[in-house]
Amino acid sequence: MPWTVTLTKGTPEPDLLAQIRELAAAAAEADGNPPLSEQTLVDLRSAETDPDELLVFATCANDGSAGPSETQALAGVAVLTGGTAEEAGVLELVVHPSYREKGVGTALASSVQEQVNAGSLPAPQAWSHGNHEAAVELARLFGYRPVRELLRLRLTRGADTAALPAATLPEGVSLRAFRPGADEDAWLAANAAAFAHHPEQGSMTRADLDARMAEDWFDPEGFLLAVRDDDGAILGFHWTKVHPGAGGHPAMGEVYVVGVLPEAQGMGLGRTLTVAGIRHLQDAGLQAIMLYVDADNAPAMALYKRLGFVRWDADVMYAASHA
Repeated sequence: MPWTVTLTKGTPEPDLLAQIRELAAAAAEADGNPPLSEQTLVDLRSAETDPDELLVFATCANDGSAGPSETQALAGVAVLTGGTAEEAGVLELVVHPSYREKGVGTALASSVQEQVNAGSLPAPQAWSHGNHEAAVELARLFGYRPVRELLRLRLTRGADTAALPAATLPEGVSLRAFRPGADEDAWLAANAAAFAHHPEQGSMTRADLDARMAEDWFDPEGFLLAVRDDDGAILGFHWTKVHPGAGGHPAMGEVYVVGVLPEAQGMGLGRTLTVAGIRHLQDAGLQAIMLYVDADNAPAMALYKRLGFVRWDADVMYAASHA
């Protein structure tokens, strides 16, 4: 079957957005991995997304002559975010489980490559969530090489949770929950300082934060802040998350993000906050907790291993070999 790919610039129309979300859910159920990152989903539905930095390539399960509709199922989609004429964006591509091994992924990747060849944008980097065999082969076909590995680790309740160290705070530091309507600006500044070296987390905006706070999973009681007693300044934080159960699988907790400001490094706050968040999730009845960590982050890997986390899966980022 020939696949015709349509290109949408900027936030897609509601019907297309709904089909993208349904496609992502079907792929996540089949693969055990969400095929689109949380930030990509935020960008897809945000009216504030720059149309020049969001490209949506889509193809339908017919002859591809028209865009998705109620009778034309979405066979695959590729979403390119953050790209400009000078700076490479990030690509995520997903094919519906019912239309795999039929050339859909190749058609989508070819359409992206046509934009690159035409000089419309630099060759993007591309995430493979779970790094399945089909993604490895597609990367090889288009001359992409792995440049980053983001591991998923998991801690199960069957592990020796009694071995968790005590969550002991330094003198003059207290732990409290995030306060919606009061802490947003201070936390954004703290997050930017803690992740100044991190291209994704450190660039979070108020719109990004508001979008996450609007999600059903957001719980301020699980958003822990370590603050200085004398002036209330944020020194570190552990934002936890709970993924609802789906497809017969139970709910799972997540060490969503742990950050410590440079001025508070060396105080043991990272470990203390991590343990406090884990205990919060376990007290809520979660049997398993997961997290993402860069494979080359040796200090974090050592900490999580000591806490009982084991390797579960991995996401791999690819870049064009000539880039």
